[in-house]
Amino acid sequence: MDARLSFPRYRMLVLLCTVTALSGARGPVAVAGRSCADTRQVYSEKGYSTGTTPLTQISGEHLRLCPQDYTCCSSQMEETLALQSERDFLKAVEDNSQFLLTTFTQRHRKFDEFFRELIDLSEKSMNQMFTKTYGRLFTQNVHVFQELFVELRRYYSGGSVSLTEVFSDFWSRLVERVFSLVNPQYQFSEDYLECVSKHAEQLQPFGDVPRKLRVQVSRAFIAARALSQGLATGRDIVNKATKVNSECVRGLMRQWYCPMCRGMPSLRPCHSLCLNVIKGCLANQADLETEWNNFIDALYQVSEKLEGPFHMELAAESISVKVSEAIMHMQENSVTISTKVFQGCGNPRPVPGRSTRSLKEPGGSRRPFRTYSPEEKPTTAAGTNLDRLVTELKERLRPMRGFWVSLPHTICSDEKMAADVTNEDRCWNGQTRGRYLPDVTGDGLVSQINNPEVGVDIARPDVRTRQLIMELRVATNKLRHAQSGQDMDFMDSEEGSGSGGEDHGERYNDDWPGYGPYSPSNNNPARNPASNPAKPPRVRERNGPKWNRNNGRVRSATSRLIFSVNPLLSLPFMVTVVPMWR
Repeated sequence: MDARLSFPRYRMLVLLCTVTALSGARGPVAVAGRSCADTRQVYSEKGYSTGTTPLTQISGEHLRLCPQDYTCCSSQMEETLALQSERDFLKAVEDNSQFLLTTFTQRHRKFDEFFRELIDLSEKSMNQMFTKTYGRLFTQNVHVFQELFVELRRYYSGGSVSLTEVFSDFWSRLVERVFSLVNPQYQFSEDYLECVSKHAEQLQPFGDVPRKLRVQVSRAFIAARALSQGLATGRDIVNKATKVNSECVRGLMRQWYCPMCRGMPSLRPCHSLCLNVIKGCLANQADLETEWNNFIDALYQVSEKLEGPFHMELAAESISVKVSEAIMHMQENSVTISTKVFQGCGNPRPVPGRSTRSLKEPGGSRRPFRTYSPEEKPTTAAGTNLDRLVTELKERLRPMRGFWVSLPHTICSDEKMAADVTNEDRCWNGQTRGRYLPDVTGDGLVSQINNPEVGVDIARPDVRTRQLIMELRVATNKLRHAQSGQDMDFMDSEEGSGSGGEDHGERYNDDWPGYGPYSPSNNNPARNPASNPAKPPRVRERNGPKWNRNNGRVRSATSRLIFSVNPLLSLPFMVTVVPMWR
């Protein structure tokens, strides 16, 4: 009887065991004893010892990050794989941002090399041109021109230099030298030459060339420096932003290596799961997006200015030509200019044994200057020209917009990182194989409040990210001002005009030279020194006795009055009270 009763019980027990085994193979709960061969192989391929790896699945009660079902991971394996998941994440961020870093680093080097050599070539061109044309007269006064290029280099390199002052000082020194050269029959004391230079702006001995050259060179140098500094800032921002302090190891481990612990190392996380994890990890970086896009736009616009109205190559090449034009203008008008100077500063002492004729170039002809055709336009050590450099930069800047917000999508689109978006039912959903049901969260820190995969404290914004946002804003502001020919570092000290000077209309005009609001065809009374005397410049400290006097280079009210009236009407008055300027 007992044997007959035990037989059905035996059959029922076998049936229950079979059902349990079959359901365990298909369901979410694994069965102890399942092989961990695939997990051990992948773990070994990553360079880790399989000494602590179970041969078959064991109870997962010891797991801290992965689901506590039957597992192929020991505690040590889980810790190792958690660190590996963090390294994988950081490498993914680094790899996908390499385009940014490479572009900013290489473009900055190329532009910097190019701009510096343009300055060198400009100085070399002037030395060659003026040595041929003026000979010893130039070599004896070469330091005046050398100092101009020293200051231009210092400005481009980031020095606290006002380009308006640089050119003002250059023309002041040059007028003293040229005035002496066109009047070799007179002796001029240092005080007398200072009187000449103090009133050069009203005399306009060089015509309108100083203003044109200052405007052209200033806005080209402002834009060039802003672009170079902007590219360096972009490089630094990317370097800092991609040094991620990952506080989302749990989410990274759960999506990438928990399938491995479950014995399914080839199973990739669902695409939406990956997005939620990576968006949580890069929440602070996504907050850079607005300022980043503004920064990229500003870089793009300044680069366009440099190949258009603020063309650095044309500005650098024009320095020697325009300075030569200025000297020729003073030579051609030397009699008129000298007469006015003698009336204002007094009659100089004649040089014994010299005639009273002005210095003229032998033969009355000038040697032609070297000019370049577009076909033989010189290049620098960068192996290119500005137009080509700008074109290449713009092509690389375009895809940079939206980078930080799109970065999670870029990472999760990699087949090694996540399953394809169309494979929603055969991917790892964080617990087992199947569809991932939660919605994908938004971008940025605040949006992570509902992120089911990564716990982010939205009440504590990242300090480093806030600093990067401020750096981007400052760089963008500089670039935007540079688009108008303004240097932010000198806006307050230059009466709001920036290093571009006081020519507000020209700074915003893109069709200069020749057709701007102050072109010769436009009779602008604001540019007439007789109707609008120039404002006295600021006193500047200089080495040497002439620059340390109390009066500096400030004009007196009497001197301004003399050039504010018609010279013919004022002549008898000046003869009576000569000299009025001294």
